[in-house]
Amino acid sequence: MDLSDENVPTMIKTTNVQVVKFGGERRQTRRALSLINQNLIAANRYPCVVNKRGLTEANGICNKNPTRKFGPAQIASSHQHCPEENKKPKIADEDFKVWEEDEASKDQPMPMLLEPSETFSNDKPEMEVEMEDIFEEALIDIDSDDANNPFAVVDYVGDLYANYRKMEVYSCVSPNYMTQQLEITGRMRAILIDWLIEVHHKFELKEETLFLTVNLLDRFLEKQAVAKTKLQLVGLVAMLLASKYEEISVPVVNDLVLISASAYTRNDVLEMEKLMLNTLQFSMSVPTAYVFMRRFLKAAQADKKLEVLSFFLIELCLMEYEMLKHPPSFMASAAIYTAQCTLYGVKQWSKTCEWHTSYSEDPLLECSRSIVSYHQKAGTGKLTGVHMKYSTSTFGYAAKVEPAHFLVHTQQ
Repeated sequence: MDLSDENVPTMIKTTNVQVVKFGGERRQTRRALSLINQNLIAANRYPCVVNKRGLTEANGICNKNPTRKFGPAQIASSHQHCPEENKKPKIADEDFKVWEEDEASKDQPMPMLLEPSETFSNDKPEMEVEMEDIFEEALIDIDSDDANNPFAVVDYVGDLYANYRKMEVYSCVSPNYMTQQLEITGRMRAILIDWLIEVHHKFELKEETLFLTVNLLDRFLEKQAVAKTKLQLVGLVAMLLASKYEEISVPVVNDLVLISASAYTRNDVLEMEKLMLNTLQFSMSVPTAYVFMRRFLKAAQADKKLEVLSFFLIELCLMEYEMLKHPPSFMASAAIYTAQCTLYGVKQWSKTCEWHTSYSEDPLLECSRSIVSYHQKAGTGKLTGVHMKYSTSTFGYAAKVEPAHFLVHTQQ
């Protein structure tokens, strides 16, 4: 190997440091970590600017000209002139502080921006989006007030009503089942239900008993042909079974016979009870419109006036054969929507109602117009049982509230 070649690295040993020579240039290849820290502490504290000038002696390096070449003698001499580097690092000043952005901004000028910033170029659209978010209607937690009420079963109420929505299809009947009946019609069905509402009110039974009575009646008539003379008996037995399912104190059979003007005997009632249970296969536990009414009224944050008016409207729908085409949850939603429009004089259906009912305003509107027409004729004709019931102080004279005519007029 030719040691005179400039491209061959030459190892030169000194007393303190080791230097490697490439092409005649020598550099220090190892420096103490403390010296590096010293240089960082003593360096200019500015976050954005990099000093590209050669480091001076004041920054801890004795060599003022880094491009100059030195021989072994000069290297040894340079270390003799800087004994502090080889002994110990320079200690920082006592008043040294950790750099903070606020302090740097006071002492140093702001860096010049080479290009204009576009950070705030879209201020107006962002403000518009934020304002829309502010005015967007929020969903209301309707169960928060009942968190400590064990009877409200807040932890399970969501699952319960999800199951009701799945099971309500089994409580529905064919909307044209009357075509299978030879002697009875939809009009006769309406007369029977109007009378049953009066009987239900006289016996002071629960509201859910009335809705279950109508459900049992329709499901039985769908599967069993009934003579016209037996239709009233079917209605009484349906109420008897509903009372046994819902009530604590059940009307006795003799009272039902008496209220029918003794048109039937006790044995007739018991025989029809057996036939109805066998025909329905003892299926009594089905969700009716009443179940959904309670939940949806809570979603609507209804007061007593809205609640009574909603039940008045849906009981009017119980007598209408054409309303059998709608599931119970839809009928409950339509009745509450119509009651809100009736009381407030405007169309109103909140996001909370839409969320809990799963029905938007548009599909409810057509059914609501039909309900308004029932309301308009409630006090006329022969079927006035519901109107008389809700014209008393017990029900807040709900039947006397002016119907929502504007819903029908908008259709025209």
